[in-house]
Amino acid sequence: MGMGKDNTVITNRQALRDYYIEKAYEAGIELRGNEVKSLRNGKANLKGSFARIDGGELFIFGMHISPYEYSHEEYDPTRRRKLLLHKRELEQLETKSQQKGYTIVPLKVYFKRGLAKVEIALGRGKKFYDKRRVLKEKQAKREIERAMRHRGK
Repeated sequence: MGMGKDNTVITNRQALRDYYIEKAYEAGIELRGNEVKSLRNGKANLKGSFARIDGGELFIFGMHISPYEYSHEEYDPTRRRKLLLHKRELEQLETKSQQKGYTIVPLKVYFKRGLAKVEIALGRGKKFYDKRRVLKEKQAKREIERAMRHRGK
């Protein structure tokens, strides 16, 4: 199997829109065999997912992995799955995520040396007006780029 330099399977673009991303961590994820196969085929989605520390362990909630097409095993596609982090990182995350406005957001899932990894980050929720401002800035930038393109014609 050719390993490209970027073997990202799925990304969570919504998270980048809704949160200011502060610090990212790489976590392992405990998957069942067929989930790994589905993930390799890109049959997964991070939309609306989040991670939370529960009893000193980190879990991802709401990450959707479609059942593997060649298996008849029944399972919940959005079941909570355990994420594996170094103890020190876990403690950092726990301290930070307890502060108001912070969420642990999954950014992407990728394979590294054959193992599924989740990039999670501390995100601070953007307020509604921030989102509007970001959109306005993007629009303005696009209009400037459009004007620049048409100038040469």
